[in-house]
Amino acid sequence: MWALRRASIPLRTRGFKVRTSCVKLARTSCVEEESGITESHGITYGGLLLQNTGFHSGQSAFLNFTVGRRELSSSSTKEDDDLEDGFSELETPAGDGNESDNLLASDADLSDDDGDKKNVEEPHNEVDEAVQQKGRGRVESKLFNEIVNVPVVSIHLALEKWLEEGNELKREEVSQAMVCLRRRKMFVKALKLSEWLESKNQFEFIQRDYASRLDLIAKTRGLHKAEFYIESIPESCSRDIMYGTLLANCVSQNSVKKAEEVFNKMKDLGIPVTVFACNQLLLLYKRNDKKKIADVLLLMENENIKPSSLTYTILIDTKGQSRDIDAMDQIVDRMKAQGIEPDIKTQAVLARHYITAGLKGKAETLLKQMEGENLKQDRWLSHILLPLYANLGKVDEVGRIWNVCETNPRYDECLAAIEAWGKLNKVDEAEKVFEAMIKKWKLSSKTVSVLLKVYANNKMLMKGKDLIKRMGDSGCRIGPLTWDAIVKLYVRAGEVEKADSVLQKAAQQSQMKPIFSTYLTILEQYAERGDIHNAEKIFLRMKQADYPSKPKMYQVLMNAYINAKVPAYGIRDRLRADDILPNRALGNLLIQVDGFRKNPVFDLLD
Repeated sequence: MWALRRASIPLRTRGFKVRTSCVKLARTSCVEEESGITESHGITYGGLLLQNTGFHSGQSAFLNFTVGRRELSSSSTKEDDDLEDGFSELETPAGDGNESDNLLASDADLSDDDGDKKNVEEPHNEVDEAVQQKGRGRVESKLFNEIVNVPVVSIHLALEKWLEEGNELKREEVSQAMVCLRRRKMFVKALKLSEWLESKNQFEFIQRDYASRLDLIAKTRGLHKAEFYIESIPESCSRDIMYGTLLANCVSQNSVKKAEEVFNKMKDLGIPVTVFACNQLLLLYKRNDKKKIADVLLLMENENIKPSSLTYTILIDTKGQSRDIDAMDQIVDRMKAQGIEPDIKTQAVLARHYITAGLKGKAETLLKQMEGENLKQDRWLSHILLPLYANLGKVDEVGRIWNVCETNPRYDECLAAIEAWGKLNKVDEAEKVFEAMIKKWKLSSKTVSVLLKVYANNKMLMKGKDLIKRMGDSGCRIGPLTWDAIVKLYVRAGEVEKADSVLQKAAQQSQMKPIFSTYLTILEQYAERGDIHNAEKIFLRMKQADYPSKPKMYQVLMNAYINAKVPAYGIRDRLRADDILPNRALGNLLIQVDGFRKNPVFDLLD
């Protein structure tokens, strides 16, 4: 059994309540500690020492765990061949691939952008190398080719015509089509295909078909519709899989309240707690409330659930975010002691945090270890190594790795190379890769967005405008990823009002929702200027876009008042109304914007 304990403080004094019935998670606010460190106690979890982590609960615990012993269930992993049915990603939290992929992103991406993945534009023109690689036995589906270029409203007609032409509808063909649609994030079209298949009664729906439908509904129509759909799924289908799929989508959409409700319902239904479900909560709380991580670890101890490789990776990443490198290394040591070797993605997370902490020598040693002795044989590592070497400022290493790929580059390698050259301020090299890409593949919003960010970081406004015009002339679809890049392009050029105008027009003209960090970029600029009027306007638009209120939003807003030297009357009431408990950073800002606080300095001036 795993042991979770606090070395310095007994559980009863820390707000934990352990009984013998079901787990309950109370509704909480999304409090995110800026440093991730608020106590200096140690946690031992299965021999895993989490020293100075900030993984703790305050005197009034947010999670009221009442734990009983349950039989373990392992539904969180599948073999690679399940991809042929197109549903293996349902076993991972984002529904889009491996959960640990998200850990390779920046901290800002993890905390800000994850709230609305379903609205990112679909990369219609991208070729998915993974599907075409003969080594993985994947080929393009004829059924997919019939769907991909057809408008959503015409999909059913196109499918009927496809059948009339004498094509046979086989499960293998359908599975391939689903794989292709999901990999391109064409979730609406995938859902239309699923609905049409059920209406045709060509073959009987099985558990993974229902799970796939549930996942697609959550992504395209919202969590409420998905929860309602579960009630119509036959009882013969595993409740574990169905609610696990729903929970994963709650986490993907960063809905803390709904995720906790779904987790509670799973317990009420007697569904065993799995490492998969616990990893979902860890991902959720890493983004929103790091203090709750200890509560999840305590739950895992009492349920006798052994952590997976991903569990350790999440904890490692959380430690890295708090800049506690020594404790991060200790987690790695404990991970190895449990017989789990860090995989490439975990090592990449470690390398990223070493670089951020200024430990460049340690990071470079790790990157060499990741690369091994034959990069040509392990070429799939290239897209991971390129941006990491760029973060280290290693121009020669980026060039060396790109030379391995350049003669026959893959899509993900090209994107990584553009990003890497951009970080090194080698704009000409980034442009060369971009031009090579659009010769091999059609122009896509994702490709353009990556190069736009290079132009933004280098304050090359005219080149960015030319690229946007080129994108429009090609008929390439524009969505939240592109809006984000355009906004940052104008902001870096000092044209905040233009960035604001572009985002407002984009939001009005499209049903898609801008990315959280896009709004935050503009809000930060207005706050820096002390422009309270426009800062409040952006803050209101963020709330109207249905983004959950976050401490970061209020932190930036209060900076606007501080820079304007104007008190923020009623700000405490606004925080209370949004159910946000101020952390240390917010508390310090509240003191500065309190209009009723008597300042001794002012008395001297009166």
